[in-house]
Amino acid sequence: MGGGIPVIRPLRESLAGDRIRRITGIVNGTTNYILTRMTEEGSTVQDALAEAQTLGYAERDPTADVEGYDAAAKAAILASIAFGARVVAGDVYREGIAEVTANDISSARDLGYVVKLLAIAEEVEGDVAVRVHPAMVPNRHPLAAVRESFNAVFIEGEAVGELMLYGRGAGGDPTASAVLGDLIDAAKNLASGGRGATIGLLARRPIRPIDEVESQFYLLMEAMDRPGVLAQIASCFGRHGVSIKSMQQVGLGADARLIFVTHRAREADLRATVHEVRELEVVARVGSVLRVVGEDE
Repeated sequence: MGGGIPVIRPLRESLAGDRIRRITGIVNGTTNYILTRMTEEGSTVQDALAEAQTLGYAERDPTADVEGYDAAAKAAILASIAFGARVVAGDVYREGIAEVTANDISSARDLGYVVKLLAIAEEVEGDVAVRVHPAMVPNRHPLAAVRESFNAVFIEGEAVGELMLYGRGAGGDPTASAVLGDLIDAAKNLASGGRGATIGLLARRPIRPIDEVESQFYLLMEAMDRPGVLAQIASCFGRHGVSIKSMQQVGLGADARLIFVTHRAREADLRATVHEVRELEVVARVGSVLRVVGEDE
């Protein structure tokens, strides 16, 4: 879990007396390394992945990392411990980083964000919502500064407030350190005749579907550069109750791209908006749709 970062014990023991509201983590060192190379050097996903494999950060088959399966499994464990719920990997909404483009990275930089693959677990009105996806993180947020193969888990509790656990998230030595710590813990329990600490799971709690989760969103679209276009697009947002926080146009004429950042909205409403916008004749293509975290939450 997070390479060499001690995460499980602090959640299970040190924070046992607090009520955790949300956990937001960079829990896969391979994808964080890839996104760092894309952000700082303009590398493609493929080139950065090849470099990560050479350095021993990525497996020969990188599917579990790049497609978010590894992060989803870790998110399920974190949610189970934090909220006393039975959460399995299949409960976690998952998107990987394969579709993140150079335009997304560039737009994020211009808007004051950085793109990260995040695992998010939170309690919402009694439900547990768990998801893994790329997201734009404001530069001022502590997670924005987590680079290379490092991981970090940002915890928000009612009493403790905000705290972050940080360390290397990939590579043989950090992983070996974590495994050795578990072996020593098991050996101590065997020697004393005791049992290891367990996670006191409650009855299975409702898992909130992704369509009911609220987020801010970033959208990139290619549209005709002529009067009335923006009004048509804005009407689609309005009909589905999605409020636009900011909009900017990049380029002119046939090369015009519109970039929107919304206020918080339900996933279902945002999806309906995107579907309607794609049907407009004045919109050539709706490209990337990324979530934005750490601002209106």
